[in-house]
Amino acid sequence: MQKVELLAPAGDLEKLKMAIEYGADAVYLGGEFFGLRAGAKNFTYEQMQEGVKFVHDRDKKLYVTVNVIPHNEDFKGLSEYLKQLEEIGVDAVIVSDPGVLSVVKTVVPDMEVHLSTQANNTNYMSAKFWYNQGVNRIVTARELSFEEIKEIRDNIPEDMEIEAFVHGAMCISYSGRCLISNYMTGRDANRGACAHPCRWQYSLVEEKRPGEYYPVYEDERGTFFFNSKDLCMIEYIPQIIESGIKSLKIEGRMKTSYYVASVVRAYRMAIDEYYKNSEGWKFNPMWLDEIKKASHRDFTTGFYFDKPKSDEQHYGSSSYIRDYDFIGLVKSFDEEKGIATVEQRNRMFVGDKIEIIGPNKETIYTKIDKLWNEKDEEIEVAPHPRQLIKIKFDACVKENYILRKVIEDEK
Repeated sequence: MQKVELLAPAGDLEKLKMAIEYGADAVYLGGEFFGLRAGAKNFTYEQMQEGVKFVHDRDKKLYVTVNVIPHNEDFKGLSEYLKQLEEIGVDAVIVSDPGVLSVVKTVVPDMEVHLSTQANNTNYMSAKFWYNQGVNRIVTARELSFEEIKEIRDNIPEDMEIEAFVHGAMCISYSGRCLISNYMTGRDANRGACAHPCRWQYSLVEEKRPGEYYPVYEDERGTFFFNSKDLCMIEYIPQIIESGIKSLKIEGRMKTSYYVASVVRAYRMAIDEYYKNSEGWKFNPMWLDEIKKASHRDFTTGFYFDKPKSDEQHYGSSSYIRDYDFIGLVKSFDEEKGIATVEQRNRMFVGDKIEIIGPNKETIYTKIDKLWNEKDEEIEVAPHPRQLIKIKFDACVKENYILRKVIEDEK
């Protein structure tokens, strides 16, 4: 059985490495130009080279977003950029615009092409059209059901792949084709500069009835009625695979390394269990608990089963739920002494009860009994961002294992 691909976001080089280490089969990222996440750190040419090598050394894949919806001036430098991507061995580019696609097919004709969700792929006729233009994979619009995706799969060429989002933030506008940001702030979401105004608080008043609020408010100050819950499909791995989706895509190039590692790890476990026993696959609540230990909003299944109802929007708040702190990242481990060198990410104290997670490993529950600084001096607290500290553990840990703890009042 050919396995599906687990595709993870990589906002920077550390996130790329964490995604691959924690079980992603491929990553997608943006360079410094032509992508839709101008707010992400994105990759320089040299960083992209390093990323490609890291990914390919582990037999994984790397895709680059070139999915800006361009104006005339946005084509400057595109040909040269595409040639650079081909030179360093990028596995595919993700595009949304026919003009960009035409440049890709002219300048780097052997490059694999994936068509972005921004292109609003909602039916098999448009999928076949794009196939005839040289597109190898379509990323379906988020507004499709399992039934619709399966119908597309049954009516497109066998060698054309389907990729679909299974986890992450949802846009209020059709497949992310949003105009609100440009109208409200002058920042064009379709050119990579979204200000996320769908998360802001609004009041809706009809022109001829001033002072009368539309009845979707929390109180008189307004509501967050454009604000969707986050997509989460980890409970429905069999339906996803059996619908014909080849690549399961996680949203979140702006999210933290901890978020990427936690979510990828959970989906990796769920997918692997399916291939061990597809007939007897059962959802393990622990996988969802793991996802909830990263920053998140309440969850929805989006359009996969039916059109979302009113309770799929988050009217009361745009805030994320955050119950755990990512407190440290293991850099090395001395097995003989049982001492880990850890890079601090949030404050930790002697006496803290913590959890340690690693790729394909059960969660380790332990306590910090002693801390040492770089000079091997005993300390009670590690307060300095990214300082290197040493901790003794009974369990064996490895590089890139993550330390986290429940958020509580500072000591």
